[in-house]
Formats: sequence, C-alpha cells, structure tokens
Amino acid sequence: MHGLVIKNTGSWYTVKTDDGKIIDSKIKGNFRLKGIRTTNPVAVGDYVELITNQEGTAFISAIDDRRNYIIRKSPNLSKQSQIIAANLDLAMLIVTVNYPTTSTTFIDRFLAVAEAYRVPVVLVFNKNDLLSEEERHYQEMMMTLYDTIGYQCVAVSAETGEGIDTLLPLLQSKVTLLSGNSGVGKSTLINRLIPGAKQRTAEISDAHNTGMHTTTFSEMLEVPSGGYVIDTPGVKGFGTFDVEKEELTSYFKEIFHFSKDCRFSNCTHTHEPGCAVLKAVEDHYIAASRYQSYLSMLEDKDENKYREAF
Repeated sequence: MHGLVIKNTGSWYTVKTDDGKIIDSKIKGNFRLKGIRTTNPVAVGDYVELITNQEGTAFISAIDDRRNYIIRKSPNLSKQSQIIAANLDLAMLIVTVNYPTTSTTFIDRFLAVAEAYRVPVVLVFNKNDLLSEEERHYQEMMMTLYDTIGYQCVAVSAETGEGIDTLLPLLQSKVTLLSGNSGVGKSTLINRLIPGAKQRTAEISDAHNTGMHTTTFSEMLEVPSGGYVIDTPGVKGFGTFDVEKEELTSYFKEIFHFSKDCRFSNCTHTHEPGCAVLKAVEDHYIAASRYQSYLSMLEDKDENKYREAF
C-alpha cells in the first residue's frame, strides 16, 4: 500500500492511503534515511509504502523521495535534527510583536532554513487586535522590512477574524506548514481557517509573556477549499542547520544581492576590505537586525547558546 503521512504522535504514524483509508502504522525495524541524521526519519507530508504483518499491524517500509522539507536542530540531541514537515508548497510563519514577542533572530533563522530547502514563506503577523499604537507602528516597520526583501506579509487577528480572508486564497490547493513560537495563536488561527478543526488553545503565561504548548504532535488538516494545513508544536528556537559558511550568504536574499559586488569571491562579510555587504549595512540598505541574524548563524553552531532568548 502507498499513502500520505497525515499525523505523527512520536511512536505511531497515521497514513491516508491512496484509496482513502486511514491506517495507523509504525516504522519497520531500524528504518533510517541515508545521508540525514534525524530524530524522526518519517515526517508529516511524507509519501510512504506500507506493509502489514500476520497480526495485521501496518509498518512503513519505504519513503518516497522528498521535494523539500523544513528541518531544525533537535533541542535535546545537538548532533541530530528534527524534520518538521515534508513536501511543502508553502510555509506560513506566525509571528507576534507582543503577547509573546517573536524575535527577529527567530524569524530570520526560519527564513534561512526555508530558503535552503526551497520552501516559499508568508509571514503572518497575528494578534493585530491587541496592539498599542506604538506596537502597531513597530509591526508596520517589520512588515515593510520583510516585504522589501521579498516576503509577503499579512496582518491578521485570529481572535476577531481580521485578515483571514487574505490568507484563505493562499492555502488553496497547497500543502502549507504553519509554524511559530508557542503562544502566537497557531491553533486559534487554524480554527478560523478550518471550521470544525477544534484545535486546543491556551492562555499566554502572564509571568513571562510566553506561550504554552497546546499542540503536542504534527498533524495534517484538510482545508475546505482544497489543500492541507500542517499544524506543528510551537518551536522555541531554530539551531544552525548543517550548512557551509560560504553557502549561508545565499539564504539571506538581500545579503546575497549585495555580495556579488564584494572585492573577494570568498568574502565572509565580516571584516574584509571592499565588502559590499558591510557598505550596504552602513548605508542602511541591509537592516542591522538581518545582518546580526546572519552573523549569529555564521558564528553560532550551538543552539543552547541562544535559545533561552525565545
């Protein structure tokens, strides 16, 4: 049998077969993917082959080649990674300028990973209804920054429904990953986008203005107009994925644009004479926050060094 993995609870995988059956399955033996060390060799969005044993238990025996995927460094095993979802047409990163605050470092690391694995991203700024005038101004500045770089930005309120009509057409006939920090309102947003989804929601922790996990596993949900949304547990931080230092420049669109004019082809954009990127930062053509995110990924291979900030 062949099918699509629509849910992952850690030990069991729910597969929707090509003929529409829903089957709970396990991984066969020490099933591992070649060339990639991950805590979860199979992810939601994967297409897989199933076999059943004499007792009728279904096992995943093979996985189809992936078009792409989103990956993050495992928070517990520093040398391994976690595949969040596979075979994506779009990723929506849900961010909030407050309640809780999403850092630009987190946004930029997510965008860099998405660029590396060729997944288009839309930035969704949620909780628009809660913002003060000052916070709204800051959000507009952030949206202008990322829009100028080339990322579509949408301001919404999952609570009131504001802006939801803008998102719905973007989801149609696509497999879309929804990701973001805990507490940014992913579950509330999904309940707006997919009536009847009944995703659990929780209040923000007043003590630290941080979110509490309500989604404990990844799940693929059908969109009424066609397509799927993948709901994932809230993410605290994105570790530096395996990438050569020379490649990192190409995952920051505006830095890559200016890097073509650097004097040296192997310029790291940190100290070299004739660096067009440093000049662009100085002249404010590249935002200081984006350049700092680039430096943090260039220098930091240890997720634990920064993840407390999220």
